Amino acid sequence: MEQCEHIFHTRCLVQGKVCNMIIDGRSYTNVASTILVEKINLQTTKNPRPYKLQWLSNIGEVKVDKHVSMPFDIGNYNDEVLCDMVPMEVAHILLGRPCQFDHTMGISILKITLAPLSPKQVFVDQIKMRKARESEK
Repeated sequence: MEQCEHIFHTRCLVQGKVCNMIIDGRSYTNVASTILVEKINLQTTKNPRPYKLQWLSNIGEVKVDKHVSMPFDIGNYNDEVLCDMVPMEVAHILLGRPCQFDHTMGISILKITLAPLSPKQVFVDQIKMRKARESEK
C-alpha cells in the first residue's frame, strides 16, 4: 500500500475549537502542534525520553522534549491522548497507532464512522493554517 492510503484527514474539536487531525496508520507516534497547545493553554510535561523528528515541519529537525494530554471530540466520541508537542505544519493533531505497542491501554468497544476530508478541503485547511502562522509572526 502507498503511504497516502494510510493517511486519513478529518476535523475534531479541542476545547470547542475546530482542529485539523490526521490519523496515520503507519505512524507510531501521536503529536500535537505547538501552536495549538499554546493557544488553548494546555499544560505540558517533560518527555522522559526526548528524541528528534524531521518530517513534520519546514524548519528541519526538531527536538521533541514535551508531552501534552490532548482532549478531543469527533462527533459524539471523545478521548484524551498523550501527544508529543512539536512545531507541526501539516495539521493540529497527528494520531498514529502507539496503542498497538502499549499494552496498558484499555480497550474500548465503540464503533464510530469518520467522515474524511476531500483533498480540496485538506488543501484549504493547510492554506488557512499557514496564513494564521504567518500572521502571528
